Amino acid sequence: MTINVTSPITGGAQTGLTSPTYMTTQDASPPGDPGEQVAVTALGGTQPGVVAHSIGSPFTINFTRPASPKLIGTPNPVTGVVASVPNNTFKVVTRKGVVPLAGQPVRTMLLKTTIEVPAGADIADPNSIRAALSAHIGALNQQSAGLGDLLINGVL
Repeated sequence: MTINVTSPITGGAQTGLTSPTYMTTQDASPPGDPGEQVAVTALGGTQPGVVAHSIGSPFTINFTRPASPKLIGTPNPVTGVVASVPNNTFKVVTRKGVVPLAGQPVRTMLLKTTIEVPAGADIADPNSIRAALSAHIGALNQQSAGLGDLLINGVL
């Protein structure tokens, strides 16, 4: 198994949170395409007002892959060009229950990363796929607190 989230997860830096960590447990029946999901069952560090997973206030992280991966087509015998290159779509979805206004019911916030890999690139250019993912995750990690502030104050 390639995806194996280990507990605890060390959270990225965020304004107002001190040393955030997330203890997780495997979810036996994740939604969607074939995937792996964990539920955040306990919190570490200082995270005022944050609650762990429950039915009424979910806190899960889900990784999925295509149910039927697509393959690249055959090149045109005259031009040598593949006319249609399908994408294989992979997703990471985090769900977190949030309260939109004091006294109101919990609503589910969604964080989605969708990765569309052209069929065949996994064989022809795997290092470019890895480099793109590395840069994407690195930028998110580097900007964790700034992105959190942006979601709160709207200042880019």
